[in-house]
Amino acid sequence: MKLKYGCNPNQPFAEVVPLSGDNPPIEILNGNPGFINFLDAINAWQLVAEARAALTLPAAASFKHVSPAGAAVAVPLSEDLVRSYEVEGKELTPAATAYVRARGADPKSSFGDFVALSDEVDVATAKFLKPLVSDGIIAPSYEPEALEILKKKKKGAFTVMQASPDFTPPELESREMFGMRLTQTRNNDPVTPSQLDNVVCGELTDAARRDLLLGLITLKYTQSNSVGYALDGQMIGIGAGQQSRVDCTKLAGGKADVWHLMRHPKVLGLKFNDKVKRQQRINFRVRFIEGDLVDSERQELQAALDEPLELMSAEEKAAWIRDELDGVCLASDAFLPFADNIDHAAKHGVRFVAQPGGSIRDEDIETACKRYGMAMAHTGVRLFHH
Repeated sequence: MKLKYGCNPNQPFAEVVPLSGDNPPIEILNGNPGFINFLDAINAWQLVAEARAALTLPAAASFKHVSPAGAAVAVPLSEDLVRSYEVEGKELTPAATAYVRARGADPKSSFGDFVALSDEVDVATAKFLKPLVSDGIIAPSYEPEALEILKKKKKGAFTVMQASPDFTPPELESREMFGMRLTQTRNNDPVTPSQLDNVVCGELTDAARRDLLLGLITLKYTQSNSVGYALDGQMIGIGAGQQSRVDCTKLAGGKADVWHLMRHPKVLGLKFNDKVKRQQRINFRVRFIEGDLVDSERQELQAALDEPLELMSAEEKAAWIRDELDGVCLASDAFLPFADNIDHAAKHGVRFVAQPGGSIRDEDIETACKRYGMAMAHTGVRLFHH
């Protein structure tokens, strides 16, 4: 089928051609997707399908530019997360819960996302998605009423894709670039619980095993280098596509801190006036946390509040992270080359680590983990993705 355009509007010709003939892996139910939409959908669907298989829970992902902004499984929300994600009084089925978590991980990045669900999209999920700024969705099936709700998004232009759960991709995959074809064996090996059996220090709890598996599966479909932080069945920070691994660790940790600070009483207690819409409130909370407001932003935020604006101090934020953020899992798509990754991870509540191992400095990494009381597993599997 012809696509809207390529990666950019000045690339007017774009199409997708299923290699399986009459049994395509993805069917378009609504909308006219673009090239990047398809890349997001393909990666996101593989992520949620693999997470569903490994964790036996409904899974969701929120993709932007071929990397997940968030990913999660259907673990019930705590009261503070219900408030932070602004879902008070809403029906939250398992599918809806998974997407609420995925979208809430990094709401600034998820603005205009492509959604993936491992399970059938029900009415509750469609109703939650209806008012959000989003480009499209992929799932194995849709309740009839849910499909009608989604078809009306974006004045009928919202992309709805249906994936075939029974489709088996070919053993080889190729891409053509600059007059050359590159072919490789597809990364068919699934992430499994047994990859966490080689625990080199400390002990993994059941919750940590779940979150580390989610982290590893997420990174398998994230542009490398990548490091991810997970907690309570969801990714809370993803550092994607960095050339330096420690930069991935810092970026993911910064996102995890913002996620955690969204639950701070001062953030949840901001008194917005009635004219401020949901997405604006979420955006304002993120900028309130980040704190580096320019004059125009400060004026806009003050105008949105029914109280004087008083930003949080660096000391307040540091104390909340230090005292309240704990039990976080860190997953890395390749070995940690230096112990500085562990030093930075310790600032963000990390207590459990999963990485391939195999560095000449493995002993240094293990020593650092022991110093901070972290448990670590060597998976023996690299998960680069480009």
